[in-house]
Amino acid sequence: MKDMEIEKKYLILQVPKDLENYDHHEIEQGYLSVNPVVRVRKSDEEYYLTYKGKGMMAREEYNLPLTKESYEHLIKKADGNVITKTRYLFPLENNLTAELDIFHGVFTGMSIVEVEFESIEAAESFTPPDWFGDEVTYDKRFHNSYLSRLSVSETIL
Repeated sequence: MKDMEIEKKYLILQVPKDLENYDHHEIEQGYLSVNPVVRVRKSDEEYYLTYKGKGMMAREEYNLPLTKESYEHLIKKADGNVITKTRYLFPLENNLTAELDIFHGVFTGMSIVEVEFESIEAAESFTPPDWFGDEVTYDKRFHNSYLSRLSVSETIL
């Protein structure tokens, strides 16, 4: 399925309390390529192959369903770090959702929040909640494809 992904990324000033009260997903993902971005992802018990076009805030994205067996075969071929995280979903105004990623493994202690938008105009007019920190949408260091290539000694934490 083809979509236009329009999202902004932020650091976190303070992780909201009572995380257990929010919907969440356990995610594992690996990158087969970073240029172009080709990723395999397990989200709970759903599996996908994703291709992402060029861009930082807005880019084409294609998601194709995979079987569990296909995912398990492809994740072994991922280059670099396999990223694991818990994604918490927080409802925001205007039918938006904040997706708070709490990273595990090599990136334990890191958290990033993303918000996806229907249009570039909506993204540009967005006022983040108080618990959001600095915007890092255009900082490649906070894109998962970049993180997948870091060695343990290079982590950005």
